[in-house]
Amino acid sequence: MTVEDSPTPEPRSAAVTFVTTEHFTLQGARSSTIAESVGRATMFLTSVSGELVALGLVATATHIGAAFYAFGLVLLPTLTFIGLVTFERAVQSGVEDYGYAARIARLRAYYFDSAPEVTPYLASVPANERLAIQGLRSGVRQMLRSVAGMVGVVTAVLTGSTVGLATAVASSSLAGALACGIVVGLGTLATLVRYQNSASNRAGQATLFGDPDEPQR
Repeated sequence: MTVEDSPTPEPRSAAVTFVTTEHFTLQGARSSTIAESVGRATMFLTSVSGELVALGLVATATHIGAAFYAFGLVLLPTLTFIGLVTFERAVQSGVEDYGYAARIARLRAYYFDSAPEVTPYLASVPANERLAIQGLRSGVRQMLRSVAGMVGVVTAVLTGSTVGLATAVASSSLAGALACGIVVGLGTLATLVRYQNSASNRAGQATLFGDPDEPQR
């Protein structure tokens, strides 16, 4: 019998227990990061909704007077700050989720190596697709669909609105206020997207252990 024909040694029961426990622990950690991101985004959007309703009531009561501008210039920067910190934490949670998913993908290789007979049923996945099947895809469009991307878009709108309102107070020019708000809003969105993309690239290039060029199942 040649070496190639020799049967694959059975994995130790302790190793199987360790790997299985680690897999479920990582899956639970992924669920926690997703739940935290959704919870923070929900609180942020609830705050935005409630405060904008209050701003509308003030506008109706004061007929867009000085009280409206004063209230808006306090409210909108506050919501912008909340949006920025929510975006930052959502990006951090996304990076953590990516790391957990990468470790789960590595554990799958152990399953196929230790029990090759399950390969037809568990579907061995190419290295460039092992994270995509867990819902982690790259690209700017995909980032905008994420929780962090959604929060970033709303925060950019709030930033532009803050600048536009401040410009309207300073210059009394609606066209100038609108132009400044659009420019600042788009610039803020571009900055947040670049930040999120940079964080995602750093997470993708980081290696937990072993050779980063090693083929994975």
